[in-house]
Amino acid sequence: MTEYQNILRNINRYVELNEQDEQEFTSIIKTSSVKKRQFIVQPNFVCEFQTYVEKGAFRSYFVSDEGEDHTIQFAIEDWFISDFNSYISQEPASLFVEALEDGIIHQIAYQDVENLCEKNPKFERFFRLVAQKSFAYAQKRVLSNLGKSAEARYIEFQAQYPTIVQRVPQYALASYLGMSAEFLSKIRKRLSKA
Repeated sequence: MTEYQNILRNINRYVELNEQDEQEFTSIIKTSSVKKRQFIVQPNFVCEFQTYVEKGAFRSYFVSDEGEDHTIQFAIEDWFISDFNSYISQEPASLFVEALEDGIIHQIAYQDVENLCEKNPKFERFFRLVAQKSFAYAQKRVLSNLGKSAEARYIEFQAQYPTIVQRVPQYALASYLGMSAEFLSKIRKRLSKA
């Protein structure tokens, strides 16, 4: 079970698992190594898995009709990432999920999770709590994007996620914050002189 200790610890923050619960959950995990720039989700294909990041950094993004990419989410160790809309609806994805570093991931398939939740209410509770937390964060992000300046968004993100700021490429961070890489560079320069 040591191979799965991190993901089990993550779940145990929300619900208390016994040994049988842990065995049921780990039996549905598919573990993979991924290389930097490898896609684990691509548009027009159904997203079959929720992905837990054991090691590495990832981002989800979509490409607009104008060809610009817009980062939706980052994920580093101990976070989940996916095209959740595609995963939940089992319809074709609209997002790319790309490795920004070499990594190791644990994936759980939609139908396996559904079966597990049906059998064991602890997992139903876990996935509900995680979904609620994700929804609340998404709402907070929308409000921040609508109500704060680009500089304020960067300062807030840097304070909350300094590790991500250090690990992800500037173009991806700028895309997430809703600005150009050049504008983010100017903000960083100005802040470094302050």
